[in-house]
This record gives sequence, structure tokens and C-alpha cells, in this order.
Amino acid sequence: MGRLDNKVAVITGAASGIGRATARRFAAEGASVVVADFDDQHGPQVAQEIGGLFVQVNVADEQSVIAMYDQSVEVYGGIDVLFNNAGISPADDDSILTTGLDAWKRVQDVNLTSVYLCCKYGIPHLQKRGGGSIINTASFVAILGSATSQISYTASKGGVLAMSRELAVQFAREKIRVNALCPGPVNTPLLIELFAKDPERAARRLVHVPMGRFGEPEEIANAVLFLASDDASFVTATTFMVDGGIHGAYVTPL
Repeated sequence: MGRLDNKVAVITGAASGIGRATARRFAAEGASVVVADFDDQHGPQVAQEIGGLFVQVNVADEQSVIAMYDQSVEVYGGIDVLFNNAGISPADDDSILTTGLDAWKRVQDVNLTSVYLCCKYGIPHLQKRGGGSIINTASFVAILGSATSQISYTASKGGVLAMSRELAVQFAREKIRVNALCPGPVNTPLLIELFAKDPERAARRLVHVPMGRFGEPEEIANAVLFLASDDASFVTATTFMVDGGIHGAYVTPL
């Protein structure tokens, strides 16, 4: 049997990167997967590949999130797992001295308000199932400071971390587990694009990773699978670090 047999999982940001790798992993473990993304080109391709359902969604829009869940339930009958993973890291989110209010708000909407909306309207569906698992993508930057700042991104991920902890405590007696996934730098299109534009920024970050490399999306997907599955039945309210040891490093190997 698969670790997610008979489970229905909704994954936002599932058209690429960590979301796509997780959709593939979930499907391989027996889950019915809703591939939710604004990208209506690559999203349907992922859904077709894994035999899942593509739903186009704007995660920062309340009605769009509600419709995403309604469509998921209409097709699959219920929801057991939420992986709230969609996020952005635009170039105009930089130092607090240079980041404009529009950039700040845009990142907060997509990275933090979206998690609020996906949890607000997703939790009632888990309650109907008698429990479930929520994994919210935060980041290692939620617990570390960086001189190569992305101020709104960092603040948004700190908010995801705090909100996840509070939801976990609030709904623990209802068998709803909530964990904050904190990846380190991961070899995704978002990171590749960012660092291709600024090799110095890439080098400054890589030197702090004890393993000497960035993570792969499949490695993060394995962690998400654990948190989604019954193997993690006593795991909730965690800051789940999957970062190659960066959060514990002071001086790294040569």
C-alpha cells in the first residue's frame, strides 16, 4: 500500500519546483492530487502526467481559493491534505531601503495572505473528514537573518511560521496537524533565475550550507510526504527544517 492511499491532497504552486515534485511523489504514494496553480500551461501537464486534477487558482484571491476547494471536493469527494506551497520572490523585493510598498504588498499577498486563505477555507474540509494534515511552506529565512535581504519575502515566511504554529495548537484536538516546512535554498527555477542574475549572491549563500550544495525539489517532496502521511501522526506545530544544516552552521567546512 502507498503511504497516501485513499487520501486527497490539494497542492498550490504545483506546476513547478517543489510543488511539482511533491505532486509526483504524492501520486506515486496513492493520493488523488489536485494540481493547483495560476500557470495554466504547465499545471495541466503535471496533472495529466500524474492522473490528477488541474485547478487554476489565484491564491491571493478569496473567491478563487473557495472555488479551488469546491472543485476539488466535487471531483474527489473530500480533502485530507493541504500543501500550501505557492509563493513568489520578485527582484524588486530587496533591501528595506529600496523595496517599495507595492512590492511589499504583492509578496505579502501571495506568500502570506494566500496561506491564511487556504487554511481558512481548507480547514473546514479537513474537519468534515475527521482530521488531516496541513503543510505550509515557510523557509529557513524565517529563523535566520540575511544581509542579502528580500525583506518582504523574509517577513512573509516568518508570518507563515507563526501562523502554522498557532493553527496547529488550535486544531490539535480535532486531529488536524499543521506543520511549517522550512526548506533551505533549493534548485528550483525560481532560485536558478535569481542567482543567474547575481552570481555573487549565489556564492554568498552557498558557502553557508554545510553540505556544500543546494537542495533538490525531490528531497523537499520527501519531507512533505512524511508530514502528510500517518508516519507523522504525532508531529504537529513544528518548524520542520530541510536545509542541509544551514540553520545550525557557524563555520562550514572548506
